[in-house]
Amino acid sequence: MTIAPSRPEPGNTEATSSTAAAAPGYDRADWASAFRNVGTELTAVPLAAASGTIPSELSGSLYRNGPGRLERGGQWVHHPFDGDGMITAVRFESGAACLSNRFVRTEGWLAEEKAGKVLYRGVFGSQKPGGPLANAFDLRLKNIANTHVVRLGEKLLALWEASSPHSLDPVSLETEGVDLLDGVLAGGEAFSAHPRFDPGHHGQERMVTFGVKAGPRSTIRLMEFDASSGDGAGQLVADQKRSFNGFAFLHDFAITPNWAVFLQNAMSFNPLGFVLGWKGAAQCLGSKPGESGQFWLIPRSGEGEPLQISAPEGFVFHHLNAFEDPTAGAAGQVVVDSIFYDDFPSIGPGVDFRAVDFDTLPIGQLKRCRIDLASGEVSTELLEERCCEFAMVNPRRVGLEARYAWMAVTEQERGNAPLQAIEKLDLSTGERRTWSAAPRGFVSEPVMVPRPLPEAATADSPSVEPSEDDGWILCVVWNGARCASDLVILNAADLSEQAVLPMPLALPHGLHGSWAAA
Repeated sequence: MTIAPSRPEPGNTEATSSTAAAAPGYDRADWASAFRNVGTELTAVPLAAASGTIPSELSGSLYRNGPGRLERGGQWVHHPFDGDGMITAVRFESGAACLSNRFVRTEGWLAEEKAGKVLYRGVFGSQKPGGPLANAFDLRLKNIANTHVVRLGEKLLALWEASSPHSLDPVSLETEGVDLLDGVLAGGEAFSAHPRFDPGHHGQERMVTFGVKAGPRSTIRLMEFDASSGDGAGQLVADQKRSFNGFAFLHDFAITPNWAVFLQNAMSFNPLGFVLGWKGAAQCLGSKPGESGQFWLIPRSGEGEPLQISAPEGFVFHHLNAFEDPTAGAAGQVVVDSIFYDDFPSIGPGVDFRAVDFDTLPIGQLKRCRIDLASGEVSTELLEERCCEFAMVNPRRVGLEARYAWMAVTEQERGNAPLQAIEKLDLSTGERRTWSAAPRGFVSEPVMVPRPLPEAATADSPSVEPSEDDGWILCVVWNGARCASDLVILNAADLSEQAVLPMPLALPHGLHGSWAAA
């Protein structure tokens, strides 16, 4: 394995302090080489470990989603987020693993495959051939199903937040079509690509998600589905709509047992450039200088009015977690950990995303906001100064106070750069531990898989609950040395390398993924 010859030894991990270190550098060509079309679809191909051993306790499937086609007919997308969605699944059983991958057969993908050329505009600035005249007044949005993939009961859902989910067979990954979830959704209704899985705060596992109808006054539809493995799996168990003043640009949210927490970024939307054919819809978004966003706290019970509280300045794509602190303040506090940017990061017209200057982009930093429910005051604490993204806690701690977080970070401790390392952060002590793929490796979103819960205890064999950091981190890494992807398995406690599985695929830098236990 050659992706990280400079990783610290032993175990390719190190405990780090907050002092700045010299950046080791990276080769832009290595990073950019991941942007390519996936040219094959594989079925149940065995993966052999190039180093280490696959933990025998891993039993289930890692699902990943991301853009698998970035060029068609010689025309490249303007932004990788406009690429067609492709699902990759790695299935683990008895210490072995196998890989399958399939493009999501959306209506747009099928039409463009047949035509052999680009037929649709992209939200992030990709245009049809022919310039502004060919694109003007074509307001169709191609559902590219490229952002997330989750298991809900017997369904595997490929998600794209501007429209309906697509259902796939969980084993074969064959596309079964647009899924309106047994009539819960209207055709084309927005359905978030960032659901949260409640581990059982209300007596059952739930998938909590939302849809947004944005405008001068925006409406959030908050939905909760039974996410257990029982007979009711996938059924809608709670549904409510709440409206707020202002344009809502929401990719993610957080949950506690009692609240759904949204951060409405201070954004404006002027659609003129999109209508006239010289901008994508997302390029028509702009920050409101000097204005702060708002936290919208919606009671999950559906009772009572939402709370609207001013948020710190900055832009947020992703939240780590949220929890309730009933001991703080007269009415308690809601604590939200989020990755803040100084401004909305975007790629303007005329900029090649493969040549983007990282030094010009704002960095993401993990911050903790304590929202006092009585006074409405918000205090902010910087948890991680290093540029980071794609943070998560142990899934059993979603909505509860968590001790540990895992996230993708830059190799260098200051400034912006590609994500090349995985960090474990102790949210109580601030201790950090990192595993690095530098200089030629580039990480994606880490997925934390907790060790399976023990069987019921007996007098002869008492049950011992696994600790919060007992489990594994699964991460797809772009290996610039061989221009292909590897699946790296790390021990979640100390980030020691358990196994490296070279994949017979070259996966472009992707978006979100999930774990489904067997």
